[in-house]
Amino acid sequence: MTIHDRQIAVLKLYKYLSVATVTGGVHEDDDVDARLHGIGKGVSTSEIFSCFYPKHLEAAEKLYKVLYEAKSFDDFIHLAEQARTIVNPSLFAFATEVALLHRPDCKGLSVPNIQEVFSDKFIPAATLIRAFIEASVKTPGDESDVVVDVKEHGTILDPEHKLAYYREDVEVNAHHWHWHIVYPSTWDAKYFGKSKDRKGELFYYMHQQMCARYDCERLSNGLQRMVPFHNFDEELEGYAPHLTHIGSGRYYSSRPDHMTLHDLSEVDVLDMIRWRERIMQAINLRHVIDEHNKEIPLDEEHGVDILGALIESSHDSVNKEFYGSLHNWGHIMMSNIHDPDGRFQETPGVMTDTATSLRDPIFYRFHRFIDNVFQEYKVSLPEYTREQLNFPDVEVVGARVHSDIDNVIHTYMVMDELELSHCMNFGTAASVKARYHRLDHDAYSYSISVQNNGSTIKHGTVRIFLAPVHDELGNDLSLDEQRYLFIEMDKFKTELRPGKNTIIRGSFDSSITLSRQNTFAKLEHGSDIDENLTEYCSCGWPSHLLVPRGNEKGMDFDLFVMVTDWEKDKVESAHDDPLCTDAVSYCGVIDDKYPDKKAMGFPFDRYISSDREKFLSPNMRLTKIIIKHDE
Repeated sequence: MTIHDRQIAVLKLYKYLSVATVTGGVHEDDDVDARLHGIGKGVSTSEIFSCFYPKHLEAAEKLYKVLYEAKSFDDFIHLAEQARTIVNPSLFAFATEVALLHRPDCKGLSVPNIQEVFSDKFIPAATLIRAFIEASVKTPGDESDVVVDVKEHGTILDPEHKLAYYREDVEVNAHHWHWHIVYPSTWDAKYFGKSKDRKGELFYYMHQQMCARYDCERLSNGLQRMVPFHNFDEELEGYAPHLTHIGSGRYYSSRPDHMTLHDLSEVDVLDMIRWRERIMQAINLRHVIDEHNKEIPLDEEHGVDILGALIESSHDSVNKEFYGSLHNWGHIMMSNIHDPDGRFQETPGVMTDTATSLRDPIFYRFHRFIDNVFQEYKVSLPEYTREQLNFPDVEVVGARVHSDIDNVIHTYMVMDELELSHCMNFGTAASVKARYHRLDHDAYSYSISVQNNGSTIKHGTVRIFLAPVHDELGNDLSLDEQRYLFIEMDKFKTELRPGKNTIIRGSFDSSITLSRQNTFAKLEHGSDIDENLTEYCSCGWPSHLLVPRGNEKGMDFDLFVMVTDWEKDKVESAHDDPLCTDAVSYCGVIDDKYPDKKAMGFPFDRYISSDREKFLSPNMRLTKIIIKHDE
């Protein structure tokens, strides 16, 4: 079987997956492989699957272990073909992708974009219904595409409506789904025989960057920075997702304004308060207590990683019973706020699902609350010293952005399309697409001038960040205020010869962004298949959202460039040529160490007491640039 044949076999698992349990033809009482007996029990096929909910996670873990242990690729497909007809579709998609990601015989294979598999998680119900109507009236033989526009479903009465283009972006929500598959909270390093390096810290950093990016978008739209969720009794703003759920024929529920959290059958609001206080106490004492009552220090090297596992909480939590699951249960509580005891049998809201939760404004406020817990730990660490920040003999003498106009980046809205015909059968052989607006930006490059005053070649790590200059009132932000807003734009290794060096780096080379899109069409064609790649390579931030929106007048940003000593940053790799190093900042490297010894977000992950002049060492450079949005 060729690699393309195997890719086609994987694609068939995901075609019309939403209705697989209805149309598959295999049922629990039929001749199902014994290894699948009991798999998926407790999670009905019509439920909205959540990888935040312990019961759902447990069921998904059982399935991905069965699939991971399959004797061969053919056996893997055999088990998966049967499992897709008896278990919850989203649970199946989650578990199958985790198994495929780590099976050695699945190298080079990819799962199609989750937005094509479950279009109902990304496209409003009204648009899907309109697509059905237009497809149904096509005349026989008409194979022209059916293209339906996604209509706005909010108004300016809701200030958050200005940010809908960002929160409801198809690819940013797909990124969140994929990240939680690459880093499932149930990951057991002992079972798989390999660990996910700095997994807890990646949980912290990826979500911290999401919050920073969201605040940059808010300031771009004339809104104030978000007010963190901070009080478990506070009234929450409302949100209406307008999404259907094909698997059940129901919907993702709305949340009216002014609702507050209530106890669930499995967890109380007081549990959440206790968990937060215990974690804060651990930060203040600089140690956590493991399940054997042993003190584990929260040191500079491992502290944030330990806290990340604790707060999520993941399998690596040192004491899940005592510190609980602040993050996961927070998602579940907020998604069930409208029917906490289930008396009305309402479906949960979008906060329950990693593919939809970023659509809700409360996601960002809740994660700013989570990030503030991490920041309590970060500010307890000593400030970086001049020695830790400096790179002797290396001076960044200039940094510019090259675009149509130097140091000006233009953003704008463009039209994009999502193929719907792989999610549901529209009764036509023609392509059926949803057309929507999304943010994009000009291609640009960095030109960085670096002086090596030494007599030998040096190797450096170039770190590029971006942050707004002014707050919502137009006042200059201090450097310590900016550090919560600095978004990482790129990070890469460079060689510095004695004398002057000019480094050119294109925006499309960013270590943040996704390098490829695995559409059904591309995977079916097979032209993009590379047996040296893995499904892991689909992790990364959407390239069109690399740059914040800016505003129509032109918004001032600080471009920060720093070059550090690569000899001190480098990590010994288990592989000569690690896979998928194009989006390592948020996603790491599969089966290998995170390729940077520095703390994620360095040098903005710790408190900065000094002003700009005192903080900046010769190997740093701040340059004012403008981001202008063209309507």
